[in-house]
Amino acid sequence: MSISEGLKEIGIGGLSVSKVRGRGKKPGTEIHASKGSEIFVPQFNDKYQIVAIIPDTKEDEVIGIIKENGRVGKIFVSQILRVIDIATGNEGEGTI
Repeated sequence: MSISEGLKEIGIGGLSVSKVRGRGKKPGTEIHASKGSEIFVPQFNDKYQIVAIIPDTKEDEVIGIIKENGRVGKIFVSQILRVIDIATGNEGEGTI
């Protein structure tokens, strides 16, 4: 099952996925150029970033789904101080 499908199953409908470039502690995979005579190690690698705004009550469940279905990466948990729906003017957890 994918992370997206797992989150849908528990009622998390909205998430954003962005392709980003970055580097971690380990160097990137070597690329052989010029018919194998040159070796290039890219400074940055393509990565994907998933952002999901969720209610506090689902935090542990969402982390579990990501850990089960993800292969590499990190999970960062941050607080959202305020949510406002521009179209309706509603605020709070119900706007998630």
